Amino acid sequence: MAESYDRVRPGPAPEALDWLLPQDCGLAVDVAAGTGLFTRALTGRATQVVAIEPDERMRAVLAQRSPGVRVLAGWGEQMPLPDGCADAVFVSTAWHWLDPGRAVPEITRVLRPGGRLGVVWTSRDRREDWVAELDLLRLPGIDAPARAGTPRTRDDVRARLGKEHSVTLPDGAEFGAAAAASFRFTRTLAVDDVVEWLATNSSFITASAADRAAGLDRCRAALLRQTGGAEVIEMPMRSWCWRAERAGSRVTEKLG
Repeated sequence: MAESYDRVRPGPAPEALDWLLPQDCGLAVDVAAGTGLFTRALTGRATQVVAIEPDERMRAVLAQRSPGVRVLAGWGEQMPLPDGCADAVFVSTAWHWLDPGRAVPEITRVLRPGGRLGVVWTSRDRREDWVAELDLLRLPGIDAPARAGTPRTRDDVRARLGKEHSVTLPDGAEFGAAAAASFRFTRTLAVDDVVEWLATNSSFITASAADRAAGLDRCRAALLRQTGGAEVIEMPMRSWCWRAERAGSRVTEKLG
């Protein structure tokens, strides 16, 4: 699964990286880095990149495919890094895995004063109706009565994503005013790769084998309708970004 995740999941829009990274970024930390899709995008844009990932399988792929990156076992709530060492800490499509009450103070500890916290989500652009429809088709038991919070329409899908693509810091967090932006781009993918990408979503991973197969078949049929039967599709994408600076004067500290 880790290899598949790395091959078919998307990296961020280049414009999103331009917007997220602070000028003259020395040490950048990628938290919950997975297999390193965002980590590798940071390479060459920051002087030094550290990736932190708790899952051993993900971490193995990350280390293999990310030369020059320091890869560490850890969590957003407990990072094996010294105080004030980082110019920027990033969380890419993983904010929902963190406990903000514990992770935000830990991120604050690792950031130097004036350092930046950046959060990004990169996925299909559900503003396109046919793209939003994939979220409905993929859900197990879509014909069953709706569970609380289960999206039933395209507008429901978009409303849920609007809530998910936001960051709420705990009271007393030592950060200044936040800013948000989004950046659109396109991926050219084989239909089979889109189906494989959809299968990496938690709704499929936790579904029964029968529900998973049925959901993927529905999505494949919808994709082929969109392409007119062609095996390659242009997938509308978007990177949603959020950033804020740690309060305090700009004092740079180095990682030993």
